[in-house]
Amino acid sequence: MYRFSAQVISRSSGRSATAAAAYRAGVLIEDRRTGQVHDYDRRSGVVHAEIMAPEATPAWMTDRTALWNAVEIAEKRKDAQLSREVQLALPHELDAAQRLSMVRDYVRHAFVARGMVADIAIHAPHRQGDDRNHHAHVMLTMREIAGDGFGKKDRTWNETSLIEHWRETWQDAVNQALERAGHASRVDHRNLEEQRVEAQEKAEKARAANDNAQERVFELAAIRLDRDPEPKIGHIAMALERRGEQTDRGNLWREVVAHNLDRFSAWIAVQRERLDTLWERLEKAVSWRKELVDRSEGDQSRNDVTPPPQSDFPVEQRDRLLGRTKVPSWKRLRDKDDRER
Repeated sequence: MYRFSAQVISRSSGRSATAAAAYRAGVLIEDRRTGQVHDYDRRSGVVHAEIMAPEATPAWMTDRTALWNAVEIAEKRKDAQLSREVQLALPHELDAAQRLSMVRDYVRHAFVARGMVADIAIHAPHRQGDDRNHHAHVMLTMREIAGDGFGKKDRTWNETSLIEHWRETWQDAVNQALERAGHASRVDHRNLEEQRVEAQEKAEKARAANDNAQERVFELAAIRLDRDPEPKIGHIAMALERRGEQTDRGNLWREVVAHNLDRFSAWIAVQRERLDTLWERLEKAVSWRKELVDRSEGDQSRNDVTPPPQSDFPVEQRDRLLGRTKVPSWKRLRDKDDRER
């Protein structure tokens, strides 16, 4: 799964850098500007937290409390932009050490090398959620470092082209880490429609080259990509959902999932109809062949008019070959255990 999302933490939306940093790192930070205490010492799921900074950064900026309090004090406007946050999905195929190394390398080259101070927090999957949901939060400063403090804001860090560059280089970082670890899976930073069009074009090229195997691979890829992207629920709505309360974001997610399932089910129905047609042709061909053999052996007269013979394939065998047989849940679990052993 690919994810690189960037957002700005700003006062105009009622947020603060100190509160965001405390929550993500699972620590206590007192906001010296407002006097509020943000205490997340008891927060679970924070696997690793650290601050990475350019070489010329004053030592005090590597202290989380001092860093984000300085950011808050440096901003005077009530609608000030305080920090940029980047959220990254981390491959579950990698182990904890490999994920940490990948995040550090990427943050160092993408952000720290440009002069930003980066506050990294790696989170484990929620115990009640998807156990593959390893992810990282990276809070970034938006002002240049000048002497022993902050200078002016660097507006080039807000350019859309730079965000797109970061998205693509994150894709490369993930794929290189997966390759080094010996995994075949890869991620793609492009949207679903761009990926689907490319897969369809490759399928058409394979068809023109009479490469049936590759055509099927790319056709199936195009089918899997022909879906709506699932919206993010968010941690607040997710907490409510886990308590059994339905939310607008949760309802939207369920609506999109149901729509994608309906779309795929319709495709399955079309494929089954095609299989039924092919199967009928196969049965007719088998029957015709059997009748020819019987006639050649003198079992029947050429002038006999007899009903076509019954299919050599029982209903149970036909359903099994078409993938329609339902395997009992106990047998699926036993087969899964056998594969794991």
